[in-house]
Amino acid sequence: MKSTILKGMFMSAILLFVACGESTDAVESGTYQGTVKEVEADKTEIYVTTDDDKTLELYFTETTSLTRNGSEVEFSELEEGQKVEVEVEKNGKRLDPISVKIME
Repeated sequence: MKSTILKGMFMSAILLFVACGESTDAVESGTYQGTVKEVEADKTEIYVTTDDDKTLELYFTETTSLTRNGSEVEFSELEEGQKVEVEVEKNGKRLDPISVKIME
């Protein structure tokens, strides 16, 4: 009985965690335009809402190129609400950003 109660509590905790998490969409490799929804500076991660209303979760890697007006810029230049163009590569369930261009 005790293990059944613990199992139920564990499942409830998982459901609560999932319900509180950011909902993201899986897309194919390619180039997408959208708006920066959220910037997680400590994780070098951004969420982008695409023009077709999908949410992309992008963790920057050491090879991700970030540019504005053709020049490389620091991650700190990214802000919520900016228009961006992102080129992503799908690796399993993860999207790796190859390049992010700040459009404004």
